[in-house]
Amino acid sequence: MILIYFSLWIIFNGRVTFEILAAGILISLLLDAFVKKFLKINFTWTDLIKFLKILPEVLIYVIVLLIEIVKANLAITKLVLAPKISVEPCLVKFKSKLKTHAARVALANSITLTPGTITVELKDNEFLVHALNRDIAEGLQGSLFERLLKRMERRINA
Repeated sequence: MILIYFSLWIIFNGRVTFEILAAGILISLLLDAFVKKFLKINFTWTDLIKFLKILPEVLIYVIVLLIEIVKANLAITKLVLAPKISVEPCLVKFKSKLKTHAARVALANSITLTPGTITVELKDNEFLVHALNRDIAEGLQGSLFERLLKRMERRINA
C-alpha cells in the first residue's frame, strides 16, 4: 500500500522534486502505519489483485450511479415544479440478495445518494428506505445497483 500512497502523492503533486519525493515517502509510511494500527486495515497483494479484477465493474457502477443521480434529480425537479405537488412519502422495506456487508453498505449509500430516497436502516440483508413517492420506491428491490453489486460479488469470489 505504501507504493500506492506514494504513487498517488506524486500524481497529485504534478511535479517531481527532491522535497516532494522525501515528503511523499514520509507521508506514505506514516499513512500506512496509521491505517494498519488505528483503522486495523491491512491490505495484501491478493486484496489488490481482487480489486483490479473488479475494477471495470466498479467503473461501470460509478457511471450508472451518476446517471441514476441525474435522472432522479430531474424527476424530483419535475415533482417540485409541478403545479400541484403530489408527494406521498412512504417507507419501504425490502430484502437484498447481496451476500457481503460491503456490497449491502454500497447499495444503501447508493440509494441515499439518489435524490428522493434515503436509507433509514440496514439490518442484515433488510433495508428500510424512505421515498418521496411510491413510484420512486417501486424500483428498489432488484434494482440495477443491486444487480451490478451482485455481479461484483460473484467476480471477486470466482
